[in-house]
Amino acid sequence: MTPTQHAPTDPKLADILDLIRDSFAYMDGRIDPPSSMHTLTLERLAQQAASGEVWSLGPPPVACMILTPHPGALYLGKMAIAPSHRGMGLARQLIDIARSRAAAYDLPRLELQSRVELTEVHTRFAALGFRQTGTTTHAGYDWPTSIVMQLDLDTD
Repeated sequence: MTPTQHAPTDPKLADILDLIRDSFAYMDGRIDPPSSMHTLTLERLAQQAASGEVWSLGPPPVACMILTPHPGALYLGKMAIAPSHRGMGLARQLIDIARSRAAAYDLPRLELQSRVELTEVHTRFAALGFRQTGTTTHAGYDWPTSIVMQLDLDTD
């Protein structure tokens, strides 16, 4: 599949927003608090493309991710793969792009967060080399709601 980095004005961002919503819908009623994808708008996605990077595989977009440079790590957010295209190695292809982008930013690791309840997601990312490094708690909660996972990149 062809990787594409999307500009803030790219009309394909609407397709990516639909992909994220469709791919994350299974979480409704399963995670607490609800996914932030419910507050993700086309305008916010365009802002993400301006301040970070929005990537997809396609066409049409069947897998996507948002990359945001943070101090010490490239943050990988909203990775979504269409249900019809799961199990085809697209997650690995997105991770390879993220690795390359982290190297371009001279960042030593990738980082992501996944909701505590989504243990199958933790397992998938662990199979891709990520390890749990911490937890986070959403405002208003007094228990961890997400886990932090990191992938240290080769520095040679």
